[in-house]
Amino acid sequence: MKQAYNSAQLIEIVEELGFLPLLDSGIRGYSAEDLVTADCRYVILPDGGWDWPLWKWKGEMITEGHLVYGKFFAGKAGFISKKWWADFCNYRRSAHPIAVEGSIEEAILFTLAENGSMITRELRAASGFNGPKMRSRFDGYVTKLQMATRIVTEDFVYPVDKHNHEYGWGWSLLTTPEQLYGREHFKCDRTPEESFDRIFTQIRNICPKTTDKQIMKMIK
Repeated sequence: MKQAYNSAQLIEIVEELGFLPLLDSGIRGYSAEDLVTADCRYVILPDGGWDWPLWKWKGEMITEGHLVYGKFFAGKAGFISKKWWADFCNYRRSAHPIAVEGSIEEAILFTLAENGSMITRELRAASGFNGPKMRSRFDGYVTKLQMATRIVTEDFVYPVDKHNHEYGWGWSLLTTPEQLYGREHFKCDRTPEESFDRIFTQIRNICPKTTDKQIMKMIK
């Protein structure tokens, strides 16, 4: 596979492949981290700080490259091109249906729809997950909703210091794909099974030496 030296090149790779996990996917060589050059990977600086160009590219890849980003691959984050989004959504929403009316998942989606977009901690508080040990429980529900293609990341929000410089790992700005992209991006004339076959075949073509089990783990 090609290697990327900047975010624009990585956007082109995602557009070509259709799907690309951010970090380790369980398939050797198949992640954004594997496809960027060594100087774009995580490094600890002599002063104790860190630099990670790949991590910093995520926001502009979503907003400028118009890629879909979320925890889509075995609960891990990654990118999907708009070309493949309808098929991915078609299969995933069939495989991961939302729980019955009145469920916690439905309440989270309703809160998010009412507010348009929210960083994770704001959504957690607005959804009533304020007690002890509630954070990990809430994160589990949000990951489940991302796997079901009901929530995506719109961008990343960073705190700023007194010099107005951004710092830290950033917070995911969450929204629903319907609000971010419009319903036209969900139109798919295939059955969920046909969409699954297309996705499976695409990843098989990208990684021909990968086992069926590895592919299934990533896309099921």
